[in-house]
Amino acid sequence: MSWLAVWLIGIGLADLVRAGAPHSVARWSPAVGAVAIGALTVLVGLTAPVDLVVMGASLVALTAWGVLSPQALATGHGHGRALAVLAGGAVLLVALSGWASPAGGAFGQWLAWADLPLVDAASDPGVVLLVSGLLLANLATANVVVRLVLVSVGALRPVQQAELPTGPQASDQLRGGRLLGPMERVLIIGLGLAGQLTAAGLVIAAKGLIRFPELQAKRDESSTVDAVGIDEVTEYFLVGSFVSWLIALVSLALTR
Repeated sequence: MSWLAVWLIGIGLADLVRAGAPHSVARWSPAVGAVAIGALTVLVGLTAPVDLVVMGASLVALTAWGVLSPQALATGHGHGRALAVLAGGAVLLVALSGWASPAGGAFGQWLAWADLPLVDAASDPGVVLLVSGLLLANLATANVVVRLVLVSVGALRPVQQAELPTGPQASDQLRGGRLLGPMERVLIIGLGLAGQLTAAGLVIAAKGLIRFPELQAKRDESSTVDAVGIDEVTEYFLVGSFVSWLIALVSLALTR
């Protein structure tokens, strides 16, 4: 699935730039992803006509995701289209992966020469590339997906509404999710790749055990958490957590 791997790296880099850069730079994030896809396509040796056509078409999905996802988070409308573009692009690349050329090229030669930890000279460049793409996508891109789902179910207000003086929202009461989520997903994938599925399950269980006392400590007699209904905070936590776990588990399944 070398096509999917290259595309995920482009998507992941674009979303990382959008998440961490100033707005003047973040608006160019799709261009960063497109350049990364173009460079990797050549380095990995995906230069057959069908490879170039498919990777060129994948730039359309990358650009659409880069435009639609921030709009949906800002306005609360169009989240379905943004998620459909991301999921549709991934499914299409997987469905057509039988036509992809084997990953190799300069990247494969470097991988065989380099003495990388956890990677030996006989490792399949395609597998290394796919794992890298999945881990990268589980950082900022997965956070965007989680937030889109939360906005779509009403557990999180869009950016434009959140800036209005309408009181706190559920995300204000459970801080650290944007950092803990990526760490949790990467840990789950890492443990799964190491064959420690039981330990990955313990990570999932530990999150609930840690957050539950936090909710109980903030809950007052009126069943609210700092002016936000306890049911709203619980919905935010459960929906966000399950979507995050599902992304990590799907990513792990793609490596098998």
